[in-house]
Amino acid sequence: MHGPRIETDRLILRPTAPEDFDAWAECLADPVVTRFLGGPQPRALAWRNFMTMAGSWAILGFGMFSVIERDTGRWLGRLGPWQPEGWPGHEIGWGLVQGAWGKGYALEGAAASMDWAFEHLPWAEVIHSINPENIASIALAEKLGSTRLGPGTLPAPFEGDRVDLWGQTREQWLARRRR
Repeated sequence: MHGPRIETDRLILRPTAPEDFDAWAECLADPVVTRFLGGPQPRALAWRNFMTMAGSWAILGFGMFSVIERDTGRWLGRLGPWQPEGWPGHEIGWGLVQGAWGKGYALEGAAASMDWAFEHLPWAEVIHSINPENIASIALAEKLGSTRLGPGTLPAPFEGDRVDLWGQTREQWLARRRR
């Protein structure tokens, strides 16, 4: 496994690794978790999604991190930098297993991944593409200091998905972190 390893108080963020796949596939099969992520995926499609993220790390030098709970070693989800072809901006996204919801893990991990992205990638701003009904992700974007930029359009095959773009600049993020 090549790439950064970021440790926070409760989490380890690192590129995807082979041992993550079973939990990854289980997460992407959960209709509640995937309600705003395109819906449940069968294991074979989850494998393609998993390999896409690994390929992003290998080719671009960034991708969403696997989120590992430090105390248990349990895989909790994926989050971090992401920019597929035709995407409306440099995304910091998130998706965690239900058992990790409501514990502040997404905020802790997303903040650490934004720190990493702004330090290591030539990004002047980040976005979060969020379905307007996804109240929990909107609240997380606001806690990160992002503001609603307006409706967005995703590339095929997601062009019919409703999303609002939330975001902020590097300068806004760094000023917030200095407080």
